[in-house]
Amino acid sequence: MTIGIVSAAYISAAVLFILSLGGLSGQESAKRAVWYGIVGMGLAVVATVFGPGVGNWFVIALMIGGGAVLGHYVASRVQMTEMPQLVAALHSFVGLAAVFIGFNAHTEAEQIAGLDLTARAALTGFAGILAHKTPVELSIMKVEVFLGVFIGAVTFTGSIVAFGKLAGKVDGKAKKLPGGHFLNASAATLSVMLLFIYANETQVWPLAVMTLAAFFIGYHLIMGIGGADMPVVVSMLNSYSGWAAAAIGFTLGNDLLIVTGALVGSSGAILSFIMCKAMNRSFVSVILGGFGSAVGPAMEIVGEQVAIDAEGVASALNDADRIVIVPGYGMAVAQAQQAVSELTRKLRAAGKDVRFAIHPVAGRLPGHMNVLLAEARVPYDIVLEMDEINEDFPQTDVAIVIGSNDIVNPAAQEDPNSPIAGMPVLEVWKAKQVFVSKRGQGTGYSGIENPLFFRENTRMFYGDAKASVSELLLKVAT
Repeated sequence: MTIGIVSAAYISAAVLFILSLGGLSGQESAKRAVWYGIVGMGLAVVATVFGPGVGNWFVIALMIGGGAVLGHYVASRVQMTEMPQLVAALHSFVGLAAVFIGFNAHTEAEQIAGLDLTARAALTGFAGILAHKTPVELSIMKVEVFLGVFIGAVTFTGSIVAFGKLAGKVDGKAKKLPGGHFLNASAATLSVMLLFIYANETQVWPLAVMTLAAFFIGYHLIMGIGGADMPVVVSMLNSYSGWAAAAIGFTLGNDLLIVTGALVGSSGAILSFIMCKAMNRSFVSVILGGFGSAVGPAMEIVGEQVAIDAEGVASALNDADRIVIVPGYGMAVAQAQQAVSELTRKLRAAGKDVRFAIHPVAGRLPGHMNVLLAEARVPYDIVLEMDEINEDFPQTDVAIVIGSNDIVNPAAQEDPNSPIAGMPVLEVWKAKQVFVSKRGQGTGYSGIENPLFFRENTRMFYGDAKASVSELLLKVAT
């Protein structure tokens, strides 16, 4: 395959990636957008593998085959509830790949430096590219390698910690070592100093020491971020992995890797910004400070949680005309989306106005609830974002909250000392009646108490969400 064909394939793949990102902005076009991405990536892999200067066919085939089998195995076993931690785990692979490629580039550059002109002229592939670089270009490449390894190392350990928190293998609460900010700043300062040393050295030790410092930064930063900020963290790590790929693309001289990394990095950063805005949080405070801490004693909660059975909820639904359902991570854990979809169809068939309210950071992954509802074939047109539906709650007869906590917490508006003070939330308490489907009286993933559960117009519908909604199906009138 000639360089011209490879370039044309790369341009086509880049266009497909852009179309894929654009299509993911809407639920109806998302399936087509995914296929754009699949075709684009397949085209990119084929053009790279069969491009000029590529060898070691057996190793390449073995790695592609092994990766395909492992990827299919993992994807077929992972439930939708486990998708956030899978995404975090995959980000760690990108980061580790950037670290390995950076060290490999350094090793090859050192080996080529000891060859004479005749030996250099015979080199092909990446080694041939290095052999023809001028001293200035090699110095620039050192900076590219350093940045790629730094971002990759931060992404790797940060993604591992995020995976552990999302999977429940690591405590979801924000934890820092004593002098946490100072330690992070010291590691970052050390890395900058090592960059100048590495740029003027031929040895690998500055790169190796920086890698260890970056591993620590990634670990300590994400350990210092609490559970309520995990959706932002996943998006942020997605952005990091993109910038790591772009930096390595410069090192390898691969234009498509630069473009793809920039697309991933910028889109992840934009999504992180959008989610921080939806949470009324500063992006810098999320990344450096973790989940906000209270500045004083929390507002005292008055009242008690009052339980209700399926008969009572069904009676209220039968009498209601306008119903809003708010799904959360609890619905995902219980895999109740199919039962919720069936309840929706039954209520709509009875002539009731049923809609869904989706908070931008519901669940533990951006768009998590939208995917679950789409999987259960809930019509797109009744799934509304927070800004579209919030003002309708005062005219709502029944609001049903399924496994949500922080995104429906009135303390965000009423308690200035709450860790989520100022965060825009779904104002479900303004509905005439509120039913909360919940396993028990716990505070949820973020550990923040919710005054909504103690309101006079709120009733707690305890039990597994799937079993509870299935029981409702039998009692709701047709």
